Amino acid sequence: MKQASELYETYLRTDMLPTILCSGCGAGVVLNATIRAIDSLKMDLDNMVFVSGIGCSSRLGAYINADSLHTTHGRAIAYATGVKAANPDLEVVVFTGDGDCVGIGGNHFIHGIRRNIGINVIAINNYNYGMTGGQTSPSTPQGSVTTTTQYGAFEHPFDIAQLAKTAGAAYVARWTTSHPLQLQKAIRKGFSNKGFCFIEVLSPCPTSYWGRNKVRNPEEMYQWYKDHTIPIGRAEEYPEKIPIGELVNVEKREWTEQWASLVRKVSP
Repeated sequence: MKQASELYETYLRTDMLPTILCSGCGAGVVLNATIRAIDSLKMDLDNMVFVSGIGCSSRLGAYINADSLHTTHGRAIAYATGVKAANPDLEVVVFTGDGDCVGIGGNHFIHGIRRNIGINVIAINNYNYGMTGGQTSPSTPQGSVTTTTQYGAFEHPFDIAQLAKTAGAAYVARWTTSHPLQLQKAIRKGFSNKGFCFIEVLSPCPTSYWGRNKVRNPEEMYQWYKDHTIPIGRAEEYPEKIPIGELVNVEKREWTEQWASLVRKVSP
């Protein structure tokens, strides 16, 4: 296994380091897990495209030494769909956040799953719109304080991984940045599935979210994710905890394959 310095020199744009991420942010853990998964599978960066929208998580693609698209807020999956449709041989990865993916981009999210377009979506869920002011997002837990819910969020949050499963994604997993090795394995498995792959990563936002919810020590933040999650197989025993693990891993005919088949069928 390569040392961290070797990985950085091989896969990252070192001239863009250090990152803009706040101290204690989990997005760096996600970036590390992603490049380690890529390295373990010996994937070719020249055959990869990283697409993102707007938000802290959406900065990650710019740090990888590969082609990337930094698109408009909520539209990452739409752009990624276009890239994959134009060149099905490319491995397309989307970095997104809870607001970007299921708030502003919710319609693109469910229809990307419906099509089963072969892209890999890594959604960093930090429970708020961290970069744009700390507003409540579709995943903000009830009772949480944000800039737009100063007396506590009262709306029911989305279970994003469950939403992806219900919509019919070919691969769905949920881990946290307190489980980096399991996250890396999930990303590897996602790359190996040809269909729409969705990985939700629960991750702390130390500045906009946890700071307002009176957890200011990064160690306590990461411990919170360990204490409040449970492996899926034991979820019924602990209904108050968040299930983590692999929710779906099935083979379904991917969109670009279906399109190619249709073209062959109708071509003279």
